[in-house]
Amino acid sequence: MEAVARAAHAGQTDKAGRPYAEHLRAVAEGVRERGGDADQIAAAWLHDAVEDGVLSGQWLRRAALSSRTKDIVRAVTKRAGEPPEAYAARILATPGALLVKEADLAHNADPARLALLDEPTRTRLAGKYARMRALLGLGRS
Repeated sequence: MEAVARAAHAGQTDKAGRPYAEHLRAVAEGVRERGGDADQIAAAWLHDAVEDGVLSGQWLRRAALSSRTKDIVRAVTKRAGEPPEAYAARILATPGALLVKEADLAHNADPARLALLDEPTRTRLAGKYARMRALLGLGRS
């Protein structure tokens, strides 16, 4: 899935202007380090693809992926206008999804990564990530 994800996000950058694939790699590695399995690692590579619109829901339905990987990707894909509580509940209800989201939050909230952002953005995102960790019952990631 790495090659698919890298191709889908080619040319994208994160909020600090870094290649987006660096985030995907960090999340996949974080899942692996936390004991995640192949389905979870595949989902980590794809965790933002549908949400960012670089791959469609139709692509995901037809992809040669396990149903568990697809379920995890769907669970961690935020929906427009969705309250954080509903998003967290879906993650918690989907086997394997919490580990992927935990790795995602850990990389997003990495102080070194946040330090590259302007103060208002850094403060806003740090609060957003802390709230999601609390909703998911995670300690500081």
